Amino acid sequence: MYGSGLLKGLSITIKHFFEKKITQQYPEERPALPKRFRGSFELIPSKCIVCSLCSNACPNNIISIQSKKDENNKKKLTGYQMMMGSCLYCGFCVEVCPTGALYITQKYENAVFFRQNLNVSLFKDEPEQMLQAVRSEAE
Repeated sequence: MYGSGLLKGLSITIKHFFEKKITQQYPEERPALPKRFRGSFELIPSKCIVCSLCSNACPNNIISIQSKKDENNKKKLTGYQMMMGSCLYCGFCVEVCPTGALYITQKYENAVFFRQNLNVSLFKDEPEQMLQAVRSEAE
């Protein structure tokens, strides 16, 4: 009576002991992510037309866009910031972008010690002084 339950439990344990291991050694082995995985966001500043559709579509209002008019009276993007600590990763901002300037990547390592460090400026090719100006305006 008592031994049959014990033997059944041990048989399951022994069966799993000899199966193929599925544990990944994380830093050395990266997981194979599905194609539609929603990770971080990236922006191509040269494609952005400063229409503000992405910030209007965001349900949490985490996107802030700074722009100025150039000599041809066209808007020019001067700053783009997302507060990723409050992001739902819904992808509405990406869907609504008419030029495809904003897109989702498969980068998932976004851990920081303080939540305010998750405010991400999505400029990559801009000078450092412009990034500092955008950060100082946000604070």
